Amino acid sequence: MSIVATLVVGIDGSTSKESRSAGVSSPADRKIFLQRRREVDCIIIGGNTARHEPYNRTPVPLVVISRSLVNPVQGNHLALLWNCSPAQAVEKARTQFGQKILIEGGVSMINDLVENKVIDRLELSVTQVSGGDDRIDWKELIAQFSYCTSEEIDGTVFYSAHN
Repeated sequence: MSIVATLVVGIDGSTSKESRSAGVSSPADRKIFLQRRREVDCIIIGGNTARHEPYNRTPVPLVVISRSLVNPVQGNHLALLWNCSPAQAVEKARTQFGQKILIEGGVSMINDLVENKVIDRLELSVTQVSGGDDRIDWKELIAQFSYCTSEEIDGTVFYSAHN
């Protein structure tokens, strides 16, 4: 079983700039992010993430958790719209697609899955960007895991946290 959540934040905890995570990302983060996507069976995101981020193409099935009946990722033939909780989506995705699931949802989805002990590993990228929006305490987030390693690549610090 491998449920991995991924999140990028700026050094000040900013999770977005102009409503998109690309504003706080870095070239090193982007490279690892794209590589990670090719190694999973399914990606799960929330409706808000789908509406603000470019998900028109994904290498694997994309599950969008939303109460809306309007598909926010028109054109992605691998996208599915599910009205359920994040934990329910993970279980359903395991059955339909396989054990390796990548959570690319926002902070509230990740927090929900961490609290319910659904996430096996958190991959957190901390870039040198500051002055963005929707700040979180990323140190508090990784402190919820028992073990954490870090590696710096080109100014971005990559944390891998698990229990």
